[in-house]
Parts: sequence; structure tokens; C-alpha cells
Amino acid sequence: MSSRWSEKKTGWIILLLAVCIVAGFGGWWMTNRTEEDAIPPPLEKKPATAEVWLTTGDQQHLLEPQQPLPWITSEANDSDSEVDYTITIDPSQTYQTMDGFGAAMTGSSTHLINQLPPEQREQLLKELYTTEGLNLDMVRHTIGASDYSVDASGQPSSYTYNDIESGTDYDMNHFSIDKDQEVVDMLGQIVGLKPGIKVMGTPWTAPAWMKYGEKTTNGWYLDYSNPQVYEAYARYFVKYIQAYQAQGIPVYGMTLQNEPEFTTPNYPSMSMGAAEQAMFIRDYLGPAMQEAGLDTRIIAYDHNWDQAVEYISSVLGDEAAAQYTDGSAFHCYEGDPASMSEVHDRFPDKNIYFTECSGGEWSPDFGENLSWQMSNLMIGAPRNWAKSILLWNIALDPQGGPTNGGCANCRGVVTINPENGDVTRNVEYYALGHVSRYVRPGALRVESTQESEELKNVAFRNPDGTMVLVAANTGNEDAAFHVVMEGKTFQYTLPSQSAVTFRWKPEIAANS
Repeated sequence: MSSRWSEKKTGWIILLLAVCIVAGFGGWWMTNRTEEDAIPPPLEKKPATAEVWLTTGDQQHLLEPQQPLPWITSEANDSDSEVDYTITIDPSQTYQTMDGFGAAMTGSSTHLINQLPPEQREQLLKELYTTEGLNLDMVRHTIGASDYSVDASGQPSSYTYNDIESGTDYDMNHFSIDKDQEVVDMLGQIVGLKPGIKVMGTPWTAPAWMKYGEKTTNGWYLDYSNPQVYEAYARYFVKYIQAYQAQGIPVYGMTLQNEPEFTTPNYPSMSMGAAEQAMFIRDYLGPAMQEAGLDTRIIAYDHNWDQAVEYISSVLGDEAAAQYTDGSAFHCYEGDPASMSEVHDRFPDKNIYFTECSGGEWSPDFGENLSWQMSNLMIGAPRNWAKSILLWNIALDPQGGPTNGGCANCRGVVTINPENGDVTRNVEYYALGHVSRYVRPGALRVESTQESEELKNVAFRNPDGTMVLVAANTGNEDAAFHVVMEGKTFQYTLPSQSAVTFRWKPEIAANS
């Protein structure tokens, strides 16, 4: 007992001495402090800024970071500064949620990428699908052959997942995705790099034995006189989804026919009228997928803007078909993006997807292409309710191939020269990059004013709270403008035929 008391007393003495020492030092410091010591220095307050990335029509800047721009209060802004336009952003007014951006991994694209040395191939895929580059988060592929399908030697190849020499196979006993194994393996590599990537599938034709005329490379439609054909085709789609899932590739969505109102004898194609598509979804495919417990999105149409409204209205106007149909998909080759808004206005509870557009040697000027693609696709599609933007081939060779009877002068997002392995990043690469690198899946499009036909813009709020504004000057003169949000502003001058992306933290911009 006395020993423990002695220990406690010793502890109290030590504590008292420590207090005295600290108090003595404090008194000394109060006596000897300098004037600089009297008040702690203020925390350094850095001004809020918007990051900037620029691509110019003369290619002097290609997704190049620029000096960040400081946000200032609107009142402090120089009222005498000469600007042509003002872009006002209202983050409280929201529109559609974005699913992502990407391009098609066709058989031709896959073949070219696989010809690269392994290390270069891996680096290119990382550049396309990770934060090391474009950070694409969607990929389209063809269910069977398209006009860009080749065999192992690079020769044109037309096929489906159920090709038989004669007769029928209503039970899908001969169904196989083996002829697409090279594409399946490539998609598997992409899923490995980007586990959350969204895969969109599209057929160019049904198996020939299902079609009137029994040919793959023609435009003849399904044999509508035989209900067993529709039952079998619904089973075909179900088995496709299940086969890809078994390979570790979940199919996020699928359209039912590429360009259903265009057919050709030159490559796989098939006609599918609006009434037929509604009937197929309503009576066969929708119930078959529901019975199989599949949640892959069924997407109607998948053709040009100009023919969209009447066709889609026939499909989505059928209430029984509409209950299985997630939305509609669009291509760029005829018409303009406004048709997507018209469809949205008629069916506001259905989603809008933009699924195909290709550049080509018919338009070789970089600045003109950049302006058109930014105005109509990267900006125009989201401003007209599109949740996705998908371009056509992710890669083609310098001759626009290899093809399977299709476009002879189309251009990929990148060009791969199989003779020397050179990879050229085309205008499509930079146009995509202005959105794909900065607008993330789950971003909400928000209100932004647009005063000019030449200065286009679209704004987003990312899931992490960052804001993104994408603008394009399609005119022939520089465009000076203010960006205004919540009492803050910055000014920027965008060269002609050029694009810019801004990104910032709104809470910093609002409160600093």
C-alpha cells in the first residue's frame, strides 16, 4: 500500500514540474516573441479554377491541356471586356443520365488490333479504354457478321451464330459463337481493363434459313408466314446473351436489326418493318427474355435520324411491345439530331441512344470534321436526349478496311497500318476524347444556354460533383464568351473550327 502511494506521489511531482516548465517557456515566448509571431499567418487561399483542354482545327493543339482559368465573381468581371456570347449554366435543371461513350469493336477492328505486337496491343487497348487515354466506357459489337467481318486470314466472311447446310434448327441445337471467338476474346480483354464497360450488340441479319430467300447477304426479311421462325429467332437472342455471359461478357443492351430500312446484296443485311419489330418484341422476344430471367435492354430502330419518328412511334406506340422496350437507337447518315428530341417528347419515359456514325475520306479536312462531329454528335446528341454516343469502327487500316462488302472509304477512330504497326489517331479520336475523358457514366446533363448556331455547348454534372462544359466553335472566326454559374464567371476565346472542354469543382467555384 505505502509503495503504491509513493509511486503515485512521484508521478504527481513529475507532472507538476512539467507544467511549470511549459508555463515558463510560454511566459518566455510571450515576452520574446516578434511582431511576426503575434498573429498566425493566414492560410494560403488559391483561387478556384477551371481546367481546360483544347483541340484546334489546324491540329496545333490536340486535346492539349491549357492554363487553368480562374473563376471570379460576376460583379468583379470586367464589364467592358468584349465577348460575343454568354453561356449560363444552371446545375439545378437536369436532363438525362449519361451511360457512356465508345465505338464498335468489329471483326475488322479486332483483326487489325490483334496484328500488333502484344505489348503495343495492350498499350493501345489501355489508351482506348482506361484513364491512360480516352477512357471509353461503352463498346458496340456485331451479333454475327457485318460489313466489317473477316476470317482469321483477314478475308471477308459472312456468317451468323446458326448456319446450317440445309433444313431448319428451330431449337437452336447448332447455335455457336465460335466464328466470333476472336471478337469475344477481344471483348474479354476490354472487360478485364474496364470491368464496368457496357456492351451493346446488334445483328446485321438473322440466319439464312429463317429468311425469305434463304440468303445471308441480301435484304430479305424473316419468313413471316412461319411463327416458328419468330420463336426460333427469339431463342437465338436469348442464347446469344447467355453465351456471352458465359464468356464473362455481360450484354448491357441490344438492338434488333442494324438499319432495318436499308438492305443490300453486298453484305449481311435484313429488312425489318416497324410493325414486324413491334410484333416480334411483343409476342416473342420480350416474353422469351423475361422467361429466361435476362435484363439486357431491348432497343428499337437503330437507323438514321431522318426516318426515326414514324418507325419508333409504331414500335413504342404499341403498349404491349413498349413494356419490353427500353428505348430507341439512332445513326447519323441522314437527318439531324433534333429527331431524337421529337421521339423523346412523344415517349419521355423511354431512353435515347446514339449508336453509329463514321467519318471517311469523303470529308478529309480535320477542322470541318471536328466541327461537324462536335456540333452533331458530342454536343448535339446529348442536347437531344441521347444517353450514349457510339461511333462505328474503333480501328481500320489506311485503305478503310478490311471490309466485307461495305463502305470503301470509311475511317476508324484510329488507323492501324498492318505493315509497320503505326497507329494514327484520327479526328474521331479527339472528338470522342473531349467527352469520354471527362464525362463519366452516371453524369447528368444540366441546363446551359446556347445563343449561337456557331458556338455550340453542352454541360454535365459528374457523379463526383465535378462539372464539365464542352464547347465547339464551328464558325470561321474566333469566338469570345463568358461562362457563368452561380454568381461566378470566367472568359475564354475559342479559335475557329475548334473544341474545348472545361472541368471544375462547383462548390469551390461558388464559395471561394
